[in-house]
Amino acid sequence: MSETLTIKRELEIPKPRGLSSSARDKLIHAFFFLNGMLSVIALIGIFGLLVYTAVPAFQEINLWRFLTGAEWNPTSYYEAQYGIVPMLVSTMMVTFGALLIAIPLGIGTAAYLSDVAGPRTREIIKPVIEILAGIPSVVVGFLGIVLVGPLIAKLFGTSNGLNAINGSILLGVMALPTIISISEDALNSVPKTYDQASLALGATRWQTVIRVKIPAAMSGIIAACMLGMGRAIGETMTVLMATGCAPAMPEGFLESVRTLTSSIAIELGEVAYNTTHYYALFALGLVLFVITFLINLTSDIVLHRYEKVNR
Repeated sequence: MSETLTIKRELEIPKPRGLSSSARDKLIHAFFFLNGMLSVIALIGIFGLLVYTAVPAFQEINLWRFLTGAEWNPTSYYEAQYGIVPMLVSTMMVTFGALLIAIPLGIGTAAYLSDVAGPRTREIIKPVIEILAGIPSVVVGFLGIVLVGPLIAKLFGTSNGLNAINGSILLGVMALPTIISISEDALNSVPKTYDQASLALGATRWQTVIRVKIPAAMSGIIAACMLGMGRAIGETMTVLMATGCAPAMPEGFLESVRTLTSSIAIELGEVAYNTTHYYALFALGLVLFVITFLINLTSDIVLHRYEKVNR
């Protein structure tokens, strides 16, 4: 018996002394806090760099004319023009055109996947949506030139299809995966008791989805739409290739347009360093940053008000 106890003691492996639960919690808290602060610092750094590089432009450019001018022609032989209104209008046209396409299709597809589609159908459609999100923007722009553009030109009788409609369609397709995925998650997070109560009262499946689940998941759906809008505003290569990039004020969706992002992409690689034109392009980037920030701020305010109303 004593020999057996001795052998067991020799075979016993000492347990390593790890951190206590409180120390582990503090370490995890510090790790996530550090990551959050790094994100904030990076955002402040980007904003500071844009401001620092954009401010010298307004030593020679009138700020009011920059924000309200209707002509952008930095290389004019007579007088350089730095008005951003045509680009602002073009950006908003393409973005809202994309949302008009992506929001109904995205929410409808999310509702179908979450409540109507069978398991086999869902297993087929979801990977296709994920693949759609992974298509490079340059490939989407190429399809806009060789496929969507000629169809638009033939349908509307225009000389070419490189216009705002082309950009809206392509950006709508690119925003779809974001809207579908987040909206589906929001619909799936609605408690099952909501479905059961609605069906028990005699509602059909579609009535339950439209009148019960979508209103209950509205905060997540709004967030999905805002993220899709951010994707559309920030897209560069697709609108650069498929919208014609005409710097004039657009008169309609059948006209060629140039967005803020495409202007920066076209001109920044060829502009002389430390010139007024160079600094003005960073001012465009600052305007784009502010627009995106205001959109996110507005969506956050809307979400908080919606949550308060539904409490």
